[in-house]
Amino acid sequence: MFRRLTSKVRGLLDLPAELRGQTESLRLAVGRIEARQVAAAAPRSLTESEFQVSSQWGEDGIIQHLIRSVPIERRVFVEFGVQDYRESNTRFLLQHDNWSGLVMDGSARNIEAIRRDAIYWRHNLKAECAFVTRENINSLIEKQGIVGDIGLLSIDIDGNDYWVWQALECISPRIVIVEYNSLFGPAVKVTVPYDPAFVRGRAHYSNLFWGASLSALCDLAGRKGYVLLGSNSAGNNAFFARADVASALSAMSPQQAWVQASFRESRDASGNLTFLSAREAVQVIAHLQVLDIVANRSVTLHEAMEQTGGYGYWENP
Repeated sequence: MFRRLTSKVRGLLDLPAELRGQTESLRLAVGRIEARQVAAAAPRSLTESEFQVSSQWGEDGIIQHLIRSVPIERRVFVEFGVQDYRESNTRFLLQHDNWSGLVMDGSARNIEAIRRDAIYWRHNLKAECAFVTRENINSLIEKQGIVGDIGLLSIDIDGNDYWVWQALECISPRIVIVEYNSLFGPAVKVTVPYDPAFVRGRAHYSNLFWGASLSALCDLAGRKGYVLLGSNSAGNNAFFARADVASALSAMSPQQAWVQASFRESRDASGNLTFLSAREAVQVIAHLQVLDIVANRSVTLHEAMEQTGGYGYWENP
């Protein structure tokens, strides 16, 4: 009986390519309807524009809203940390709006999966296998012939996000999406210390110690000529626009834009999900060293948070 059930489950997972294609076509059709509704509604905030086609949360809708509010001259994107590109911030942009772009991931298996996907010949997409660091980011992008003004950059590498964006100089994206660590709170300006070999799962068993705070990213954005437009409702992605093209949009402070993430991805030392509350989760990593980017010194996350109001902003007990 167990073998028969296992065989049936495996059969469901190994969907024929034709059926996968039909499913994607339906998702795209619904996405086009959603995109027209967002365009007609003139949303007052990023979260009001959210919808999901290929993105993890509602980023597809936010991007559709932004590319109608920010003038785009070169419809080119760069995204890294895409895994097999089935779930990403730019796939719908590629398929629906016919942009071109470069995606990168550290897994050769993921890159091969992208190159085998029909999306790779149907669209002008480049996929490169690379473990992105601040030392190689510019050469990786320049090697693909992408330089200067482009439409959008999406950074999601669960670790050195702050450092890689800081080092990036070869392109000047009009829209930037960067993942932030909600557990670091809205006020502290901290990031994980730079390690070119950083891997989230190895940095701490909890899987919670990675990335930068929203305030740190906002500080970096200001120095690079960008303004913060807000976050998604899931509380993990921040959206920025280059200041010279953002006149149609309202800038926000990190305190206004920060969202306490509701998803619970904490793990115990054996790798099992523990479903901790946000307050409990931050206490698990509070003893770890982060870099205070203002003082340019290493402190514990607890020390940094105590200097900016402690843990009072967490809603859940």
